[in-house]
Amino acid sequence: MKPRMKFVSRKSQFFGLPLPHFISNRKVKDRLFCYIFGQDRKALLQLYNALNHTDYQDEHALQIVTLENVVYMAMHNDVAFLLLGTLNLYEHQSTLCPNLPLRFLLYLAAEYEGLVAKMRANIYGQTLVSLPAPQCVVFYNGEKGTEDEQYLNLTDAFVDETGQKPVSCLELTVRMLNINKGHNSGLMACCERLDEYSSFIEHIRKLRRNGLSTDQAIDNAVVYCIDHGIMEDILLPFRAEVKKMLLTEYNERKYMKMFRKEARELGLREGREEGLREGREEGLREGREEGLKEGWKEGIAQERKRLLDMMLQNGASVEILSGLTGLSVDEIRQAQEDGNRS
Repeated sequence: MKPRMKFVSRKSQFFGLPLPHFISNRKVKDRLFCYIFGQDRKALLQLYNALNHTDYQDEHALQIVTLENVVYMAMHNDVAFLLLGTLNLYEHQSTLCPNLPLRFLLYLAAEYEGLVAKMRANIYGQTLVSLPAPQCVVFYNGEKGTEDEQYLNLTDAFVDETGQKPVSCLELTVRMLNINKGHNSGLMACCERLDEYSSFIEHIRKLRRNGLSTDQAIDNAVVYCIDHGIMEDILLPFRAEVKKMLLTEYNERKYMKMFRKEARELGLREGREEGLREGREEGLREGREEGLKEGWKEGIAQERKRLLDMMLQNGASVEILSGLTGLSVDEIRQAQEDGNRS
């Protein structure tokens, strides 16, 4: 009997995708990239070897330590594992984000807190607590062009009010790799599964550029890849599940793009109107400028509150909204309380 993976991801429920015959299973990732490497230790070890120019063969030496529902991030698509004294944090990104070092810092803190508790170590004692060295890697496959490899540093965020970078005692570096087709050929040659994933996603995009809907593009790409021996061991038994994962990603991306666009447009319109009113009343250039600024802020705040209220009423958790919007959990909870009072 053909195996069947049944699940409904929380993000799929949030965005209202029609999944009538799937049941909930929190252990199943809702991201194809991290399902592939989070479930297949052999593929994950191959990826580690390709990144670090090593040749380890025992995939059972990998200890998966991925955390779920980390506050402020909702990073459900991460893969975290221990191997030979290293704590490896891998994340898949389809958008460029300059705050990745900060996100990884928070994630690392949560990981180390869990490891220290598991070891029952005394961090106040006189004995040094040994910790695995972190390696933070982002696999980027967004459609905005970027170089094959770049490094993002936490210290880039340390800027004082004069625009200068003060001396810091803390640094965290994130390695970001472009895994789109045609990039990092050496890495792809050493990790067959990564190369297959890149080819699969590129074929979907090519079909969408040719006018097919996302649904049709995914179906056609699956057939093409199976016919050409690309990820057929996954696509054959789990074809429907793979499609659901990809539709979740594409719909989430589309929804958040609409969210940001609507907030910008409404905020700009309300801000402009408010600024003009206040500018006319004052009759001064300073009044108009200040009015425009205040109106912009007020317009954005009002629309953000409306959209947050709508999503909260639809059952979204504050942690997921925090990860999607960049707002803190406290800000979202305050918006929720304001909505209840009104």
